[in-house]
Amino acid sequence: MLKIALTGNIGSGKSTVAEFFKECGFYVFDADRIIKGFYEERGKVYEEVLKAFGNEILDQGGNINTKKLADIVFADREKLLLLERITHSALYERLEEEFKKLPEHAIAVVEASLVLEKKTQGRYDFVVLVYAPYEICKQRVLAKGMSLEDFERRWQKQLPPEEKLKKAHYVIDNSQSLERTRERVRELCKVFRNLVLFQKG
Repeated sequence: MLKIALTGNIGSGKSTVAEFFKECGFYVFDADRIIKGFYEERGKVYEEVLKAFGNEILDQGGNINTKKLADIVFADREKLLLLERITHSALYERLEEEFKKLPEHAIAVVEASLVLEKKTQGRYDFVVLVYAPYEICKQRVLAKGMSLEDFERRWQKQLPPEEKLKKAHYVIDNSQSLERTRERVRELCKVFRNLVLFQKG
């Protein structure tokens, strides 16, 4: 099996690129969606987050209000680290469970923002960076309705994309047309398929 980390800063277009990898027939996992799923399941992760942050993060239906939770953790680095400790360990356990269900020579892509920040790239065979400069990322996120304040505080928690360029195995420049991005993804799909064929041989 080939495990690929798909990373990039907020607004870079990771989700769009993830869809293009799906078009190639790869197995794609979204780390944020898995974590939100833990909250919805109301199991161990839900209980631990509630214990750490209190009932104030719940809405009237008992669901974790992720906006309230984000407001708390992005204002306090220690609380952010605590939340990451709770959610990330469960995330990696879940991913390993999912990987075991896949065919032996599958190609799995994990869309995750903080791979390089958290130095978890060793869990993967390759890191693919979706790149776009600050101004483009900002414009995209604001166009989707996020406030400038929310964007800035999230951006500040991430390494500058120019620094990530030095650490990634492959780069997808998503600052131009979608068609060019799709073409680049198709190129990488061929590269990864060939690597799997080599492993088989």
